[in-house]
Amino acid sequence: MDADKGARFRALHETTFVIPNPWDIGTARLLESLGYRALATTSAGYAFSRGLADGAVGFQDMIAHCRELAAAVDVPVSADLEKGKGDSAESAAETIFAAEAAGLAGCSIEDSTGDPSSPIYDFSLAVERVQAAVEAARALKRDFVFTARAENFLWGIKDLDDTIRRLQAFEKAGADVLYAPGLADVETVKAVCSSVSRPVNVLAIAGFTVDALRGAGAKRISVGSKLSTAAFGAVRRAALEMLEQGTFEYARDAMPFGDLQNLFAKRGNQA
Repeated sequence: MDADKGARFRALHETTFVIPNPWDIGTARLLESLGYRALATTSAGYAFSRGLADGAVGFQDMIAHCRELAAAVDVPVSADLEKGKGDSAESAAETIFAAEAAGLAGCSIEDSTGDPSSPIYDFSLAVERVQAAVEAARALKRDFVFTARAENFLWGIKDLDDTIRRLQAFEKAGADVLYAPGLADVETVKAVCSSVSRPVNVLAIAGFTVDALRGAGAKRISVGSKLSTAAFGAVRRAALEMLEQGTFEYARDAMPFGDLQNLFAKRGNQA
């Protein structure tokens, strides 16, 4: 990784910015070419591209994907590494070392266990994991932006008080960015942002706007798996049109072949 990518990524959090989530080299290079100053991986989008459910990609395979994607673009890349390498605090630290070695400028680790029967780590263990990750990030020779995630809302646990308690504890433990995906309205986003002093990442949904989220205090706006699901939605609509109507009108909305050819030929020459 370029020595300044982590510093460049950190500096972006001084103002509100959108960080989109590609799921392969092609989408990463397309988004970079459009002017985005940083990218973030999507665990779900990558899993879906491999015909797997979210959470079904092993840690080493995910790190390999992150390494490939980070090397394919010049902008900083942060990774969605789910719960990391394992459940322990030690594994959280190992996750940070693996992420930095993969060329990433940052990564996020969740307080979700991946077990639907007990989806969220106990508070004390969640904080210990963040503390270990922070210590590992500070031990690196390059700047690295660590994001701590509180996953209650994504698992149907609509407990804002506990979510804020966790984010505040993660901030106290030293996390650089705080993230509670699944917030459904701007007022809740505002409540979260006002409860902490570190930058907050917000997962954008339909109905949100950059201006509204900026006004609520968000510094980083990501879209998670939404670009990948939008792509799958477009393929499904096109396939059903061909199957049920016998027409090919979907092609009118396609990105021109020549645009993609020129983009990837240019990048290929630079590689």
